[in-house]
Amino acid sequence: MTKEEFPLKKVCIICAKGTIEDVYASLVMANGAVMEGIETKVFFTFFGLDAITKKQMNNLHTGTIGNPAMRMPGGLPFPTLLGMIPGVEAGVSMMMKSQMEKLDIPPVKEFLEMIDAGGGEIYACKLAMDMFKLKKEDLWDGVKDILTIGQFYEMAGGLQTQIIFT
Repeated sequence: MTKEEFPLKKVCIICAKGTIEDVYASLVMANGAVMEGIETKVFFTFFGLDAITKKQMNNLHTGTIGNPAMRMPGGLPFPTLLGMIPGVEAGVSMMMKSQMEKLDIPPVKEFLEMIDAGGGEIYACKLAMDMFKLKKEDLWDGVKDILTIGQFYEMAGGLQTQIIFT
């Protein structure tokens, strides 16, 4: 008996966190989908809005407090209390950005531009926009629209669609 396969046709990614690692997880998945010819929609909500807010998109940080996967050089676990010391989070974030730059990983704005140029669509969450008192003009110019979650779900319909929450 042969197993029938149904290739992915559409991916809808929801980015709800604003740390470097969470935003880049969404951007890498979205860009990969676009490059594979998969219809791609990315919905930024709550603190994930930082990735598409002009004032914040270049100032994302790594979460150092309460991050059990955080490691120090050499692979030792990162003591959470260190993250409370002033300047530690900024230093860790700078190291992370430096490593990403060495790997030729583009900055957030450039990544968004690549996704947009490849046909991917970027959306902002209306509820989160209202909560944080943001306006359309506060957002990166490539944001296609501000939607309710219901409107986003309407776009997610169809066979061979996946919704990914980061």
